[in-house]
Amino acid sequence: MERLTISLDSGLAEELDRLIRAQGYGNRSEALRDILRRHIEQARLQQEAESLHCVANLSFVYDHHARTLAERVMALQHEHHDLTIASQHVHLDHDHCLESLMLKGPLPRVRAFAERLSAERGVRHGQLNLIPVEAAADAHPHPHLHPKS
Repeated sequence: MERLTISLDSGLAEELDRLIRAQGYGNRSEALRDILRRHIEQARLQQEAESLHCVANLSFVYDHHARTLAERVMALQHEHHDLTIASQHVHLDHDHCLESLMLKGPLPRVRAFAERLSAERGVRHGQLNLIPVEAAADAHPHPHLHPKS
């Protein structure tokens, strides 16, 4: 591990300390490492997007009374079955639902799918959270068993 020394003006140092307290970091180093990782990942998403593989969460709120929207959303998921890992559906109130899709695949395809689905008439408040991963695009042939907790 390398040790770095940085100088911050007192206002910025106070803001960093407030962030540390609010988000529960143990110290400044932990907070700064997370901030740097996020910044590096965002830059990587912009610069290397064409070659990256990712996992993602697409969450959106929609009016379940919107004509044929549920069928259109389901059809899009089936058209992109290779990107869709799982979905979760939540009833928010009488008129609105929240759908959260877990996605994986080449970043440009995941982003294009998310944009297409979010543009459907009746979809509101869509948000895509992309996380670049080093994982291979192909699934491995052997079962992946998780130990029981």
